[in-house]
Amino acid sequence: MPLVSTPAPGRLMLLDTASMYFRAFFGVPEIRAEDGTPVNAVRGLLDFISRLVDQYEPTDLVCCWDNDWRPQWRVDLLPSYKAHRVVEEVASAPDVEEVPDPLQVQVPLILQVLDAFGIRVLGADGYEADDVIGTLATGAVQPVDVVTGDRDLFQLVDDDAGVRVLYIARGVGNHERVDNAWVRERYDVEARQYADFATLRGDASDGLPGVAGVGDKTAATLLNRFGDLEGIVAAVHDPDTELGPGPRGKIKAAADYLAVAPRVVAVARDLDLPRTGTALPRAPRDADALQQLATRYRLEGPVERLTTVLSGS
Repeated sequence: MPLVSTPAPGRLMLLDTASMYFRAFFGVPEIRAEDGTPVNAVRGLLDFISRLVDQYEPTDLVCCWDNDWRPQWRVDLLPSYKAHRVVEEVASAPDVEEVPDPLQVQVPLILQVLDAFGIRVLGADGYEADDVIGTLATGAVQPVDVVTGDRDLFQLVDDDAGVRVLYIARGVGNHERVDNAWVRERYDVEARQYADFATLRGDASDGLPGVAGVGDKTAATLLNRFGDLEGIVAAVHDPDTELGPGPRGKIKAAADYLAVAPRVVAVARDLDLPRTGTALPRAPRDADALQQLATRYRLEGPVERLTTVLSGS
């Protein structure tokens, strides 16, 4: 009987969309449509997608969305979580994030353009884009590229499962491919330990205070010795463990923080999300609507470039 080859599963690309359009907004010179609408974030995002699709040729792509950029359940656990980004608190309504007005007005346009292209946008009520990414990356049947400028998602890196991060903090054109070896070289921990590492050392960009007096080096040393945060806490409360009074006292003093922070830092991996309809389109879903948007908002160049890239995908 002749052997039947199994088609390659292709590659899934998951975009941390807000991370990308924020970078586009601040990195692309201001451009306005004839009616005065700023469009630099839209143009930049489309060109980012074109570049990444052209380079990595994913078969599937999802623009993961922040349905809730600061979920209440995370705030209930840790009130400082992203608190520095809040510009307005409204009773019985989501907090308002500090977003420049010229960017805020472009977000609905981004959604319209992605819809016209037929590119899947997916969010989950009560969760961030990170949680959508974590769920789709976990258990995926194909290799996964996570595109983000935020370090939080390094916790998803899994060489065995084929999950890596394309880290765009220095720009999409100068991104880094983050695998376990990259995390180990940079932070001296395994990727699977990164969430505990971030919890211990803290992250000011997310309002995570960390354990007072514990920086990168101490966090890595403790994790390499005791494996994970649970092992560290157990060792601290075991008088027979050979552990200096300094680290022992710091971990004990942070008991309340350490009781809740790991749940805040860990991305969700088990949301009820569809895994179909993610195929990258080879042509715009609604070419007429896309052309109207391109003409009205001076998006002809980026739209043409992405259309060309998709046709060859």
